Amino acid sequence: MEETSFLLQAVTYLAAAAIAVPIATRLGLGSVLGYLLAGAAIGPYALGLVGDASDEMHIAEFGVALMLFLIGLELQPRKLWQMRGAILGTGSAQLICTAIAVAALALLLYEESWRSAVAIGLILALSSTAIVLQSLSEKGLLKTEGGRGAFAVLLFQDIAVIPILALLPLLAGGAPEPDREGLSGWAYGAALIGTMVAFAFAGRYLLGPLLRLVAGSQVREIFTVTALLIVMGSAAAMTALDLSPALGTFLAGVILAESEFRHELEADIQPFKGLLLGLFFIAVGANLNFNVIAEYPLLLLALVALLVAVKFAVLFALARTVGISRGEDWLFALSLAQAGEFGFVLTSFATQHRVLDGTTGNLLVALIALSMALTPILLLVYEQFVLPRYMRGAAEGGGREEEPPMDSGSPVIMVGYGRFGQIAGRLLNACGFETTLLERNAEQLDLVRRYGIQAYYGDASREDLLRAAGAGNAHLVILTLSDQAASLEIVAQIRKHFPHLTILARARNRMHQYALMEAGVQYIFRETVDSALAIGECALQLLGLSKLQARRAARKFHQHDQRMLEKLFPYWRDETQHIAQTKIYREQLLQALREDRRDRDLHLDHYWDDGGKPES
Repeated sequence: MEETSFLLQAVTYLAAAAIAVPIATRLGLGSVLGYLLAGAAIGPYALGLVGDASDEMHIAEFGVALMLFLIGLELQPRKLWQMRGAILGTGSAQLICTAIAVAALALLLYEESWRSAVAIGLILALSSTAIVLQSLSEKGLLKTEGGRGAFAVLLFQDIAVIPILALLPLLAGGAPEPDREGLSGWAYGAALIGTMVAFAFAGRYLLGPLLRLVAGSQVREIFTVTALLIVMGSAAAMTALDLSPALGTFLAGVILAESEFRHELEADIQPFKGLLLGLFFIAVGANLNFNVIAEYPLLLLALVALLVAVKFAVLFALARTVGISRGEDWLFALSLAQAGEFGFVLTSFATQHRVLDGTTGNLLVALIALSMALTPILLLVYEQFVLPRYMRGAAEGGGREEEPPMDSGSPVIMVGYGRFGQIAGRLLNACGFETTLLERNAEQLDLVRRYGIQAYYGDASREDLLRAAGAGNAHLVILTLSDQAASLEIVAQIRKHFPHLTILARARNRMHQYALMEAGVQYIFRETVDSALAIGECALQLLGLSKLQARRAARKFHQHDQRMLEKLFPYWRDETQHIAQTKIYREQLLQALREDRRDRDLHLDHYWDDGGKPES
C-alpha cells in the first residue's frame, strides 16, 4: 500500500507540473510561478491530492545545492575573489539594514517583546536563493549588473544562516549549544579551516585525476555517478559542520570551474537540478496553508505588501549607495524583495525555542510562502514596465533616454558593433547594403555614434526589440557577440520567433562553435581563423615557400580543419572521444599536406612568385 501511495503521489506531482508549467510559460509568467501554482493546487490545503509536503521539500532542497554547484562551475576562483566586496560588503549591509528595518516594524506591530521582533527581522531579511536564481537564469538576467549583485547577496545570506541559527536560542534567554557534534570552541574552528583546506587540496590534486580515470572508462553513467558523488560529498561535509550544504556544493563548483571536465559535469548535473528544483517549488506551493490565509486574509495581504515595500526600499537605497546603475537597481531590489526558503527552517527553530509563539510562527510561514510566490510576478513587472523605460545608451553617465530601434527596411540586423562587427558592417555598407545596428554596451554605442554611425541600444534577446528593429522583414542577422551565453540566448529567440531569418554568427572558439551548431546555426565563423591562417601563410613564405605554395597550404589546411570540426561535432561533449578523434584527423591533415607538396609540380609555383616580400 505504501508503494502504491508513493507512486500515486509521484504521478500527481508530475501531472501537476506537466499541466501548470507550460500554461504559465505560455502566459509569460515563467516556470517558477507555474510550479508554485501547481503545488498550491494539489496541496493539502486546496484539492488535497497530496499530503504534507515537508518530506518532499527536504529532498528537493538538494536541487538548490545542485543549482549552486552549476553556478560555481561558471565562476573561477579569480572571479569569486573579485566579488568579495559585493559578497561581504553589500551582502552584510543588506542583511543588517533589512533586519533592523523589519524588526523595528515588528516591534511596533508585535508588542510582546523585542526579542521576538529581532528574530522576525532576521528571518525575513533572507531572500529565496532557489526562486531568485532560477527566475533570473530563466529570463537571462543573472549575468546583468543587477543579477550579479543579487547573487552576491544571496550567497552571503546562505553563509549567514548559521550564525542566525546560533543567535536564535540566545534571544530566548538560553545558553548557546556548547558542542557541535562533539566539537567546541577552537576544535570546531580547526575542523572548519581543515575542511576548507581539504576542499582546495581535493579540487587541485584529487578530483582531476579521478575524473580523468572515470572518463577513461568510457562508461557514461559512471561519470554521472561521480559528478553526483562530488556534489553530495561536498554537501555532506558542510552539513557535518552545521553549515549550508548549498555553500559546500557552490565551493565544489568553484574549485572545478577551471577543470577540463567542467562542461561534462554541467551537462550531467543539469537534468537532476531541473527535476529537484521543480519538486522544491511544488513543495513550497503545497505547504501554503490556506487555512491560515482564510483566517487572517487582510492581515496577511497587508503584511506581504509591507514586507515587499520595506525590503524593496532598503535594497533600492543600498543599490544606489554602492553604485548599481539605473534600471539595474530596480532589478536588484525587486528580485530580493521576498522572504526565503531558509525562513521556514528558522521559523520552526525559533518556535521550538519559544522565541516565537505558535500563531506568529504560522503567520510567518504563510507570509514567507506568499512573498516567495510573488517573486516571479515582481520580475515580470520589471521586464514589462521597468526595463523598457531604462533602455538608455549612457545609463552610467549621461542618463538620456534612448529611442527604440526602428524598422528602416534594411535586410540585415547586426547585433554587436565591436571590432569584429565593424569590419563586416563597413563591408556591407560599402557594397550598398544598409544595416540596422543593435549594441548593448553603452560606451561602445557612444564611440560608434561619434563617427556618425546610427546604432540603437538594446538587448537583442528580447523578442519585442528584435521586432521593432525589423526582424519580421529582414533577411539576415549577423551575430558578433563574444559572450557565448548571450549569443546562444539570442539564437534561441530568433529561431523561436523569426525562423525565416538566416543567422551568421561569430564563435570565439571550437566549443562556442559546437554550441552554435547544436542550436541550429548554419553559418558560423571563428574569430581567429582567418588572421591566424594569414600569419601562418606569411611565415611559410619567409621560410622559403613560394606565394602559391603557401596560399595553397593555408587553403588546404582551412578546408581540412573545417571538415574535421564538422566530423568531430558528435563527440564535442565526450572529451575522451573528442581527443582521440582529433589526433586521428591531425595525422590525416599532415599526410595530406605532405602528399600535396610531393605531387605538385613545384616548378610551376615559381611562375606565380613575384619575388617580393610576403603580403601583410
